[in-house]
Amino acid sequence: MEADVLAAAQEMEFSLWGLYLRATLTVKLVMILLILGSFWAWAIIIQKHIVFRGARAEAARFDRAFWSGEPLDELFDEIGTKPKGRAQRVFAAGMTEWRRSHRTDGALIAGAQSRIDRSMDVAISREAEQLQKGLPVLATVGSTAPFVGLFGTVWGIMNAFIEIAEQGNTNLAFVAPGIAEALLATGLGLLAAIPAVIFYNKLGADSDRIIGGYDAFADEFATILSRQLEHS
Repeated sequence: MEADVLAAAQEMEFSLWGLYLRATLTVKLVMILLILGSFWAWAIIIQKHIVFRGARAEAARFDRAFWSGEPLDELFDEIGTKPKGRAQRVFAAGMTEWRRSHRTDGALIAGAQSRIDRSMDVAISREAEQLQKGLPVLATVGSTAPFVGLFGTVWGIMNAFIEIAEQGNTNLAFVAPGIAEALLATGLGLLAAIPAVIFYNKLGADSDRIIGGYDAFADEFATILSRQLEHS
């Protein structure tokens, strides 16, 4: 009997695909869910890297244009009221409110400085929301994938023990395939969770640095406008 079990175990395919095919329906669904979660996380990671790289490059270009000595009104006329760049949109929000704060006779409406600050703060909040979009998905995958994989492992081991009880055979060659199938779910859970957690922290820090750059620019721009307000 043991020789038959050993021979059968040796004929089994222990590749990832073979383990998946022998798993129960519940464990298969868990594995599919984890694989989909992993692909979703990697799609967000790649997309965010592209977006953040573009945002940093655009901010650098705009920073050079802003400090080039070109009059701010001319720069605003060049980029328009609805520019594509994120840093440009922060600037456009401040300049739009600056122009709205002038009366027809050229005098400034009271409270212009606070309105300009609020306009840029709202613009920064919108950009921050767009930059951080998708990061909660990484946090969710990173925090839940190990537990989903553990559920699949527990379910698989439970079925393995039920099969052992039904067959009345505790030979390791008979037990090992079922346990290997169950542990694959935990492995997939960790495979999905580890990159998600690592890149969630990294992308979150990158996002904070980009948003911090927008805040610093808004403060500098507000300082320039306040000088003009005092001069006026």
